Amino acid sequence: MIDHLGITCADLPAAAAFYDEVLAVLGHRRLMDHGVAIGYGTHQPAFWVARAEGDGPGREVHVAFSAPDAATVRAFHDAALRHGAESLHAPRMWPEYHDHYYGAFVRDPDGKSHGPISLRDTLEDDWRP
Repeated sequence: MIDHLGITCADLPAAAAFYDEVLAVLGHRRLMDHGVAIGYGTHQPAFWVARAEGDGPGREVHVAFSAPDAATVRAFHDAALRHGAESLHAPRMWPEYHDHYYGAFVRDPDGKSHGPISLRDTLEDDWRP
């Protein structure tokens, strides 16, 4: 159900030092570091910490739901919009994450960021919008 989740922080170096240490105790480690976001996990990044944009007191929370294929990602995006979600990014390939990342991003009516994603080892015709 959940592929990964992400939070933001005010001080990324301090958060990195904290999560490097405490997650290592649980057998996890830093797997990706994009400078503005760090992904932790065991085999794949499942927990992300990113630098917060702005000075607001609320911190962003992002939850990515697993989807079996691109058609399901598109259906999730359409259903979310029908129920009042704001589209942050329409379904598409995200090569900046990795070569097989197809996803969409919406903000739910309470302001939380959600994205269904589908990760495949090979690209198939249904990956195209």
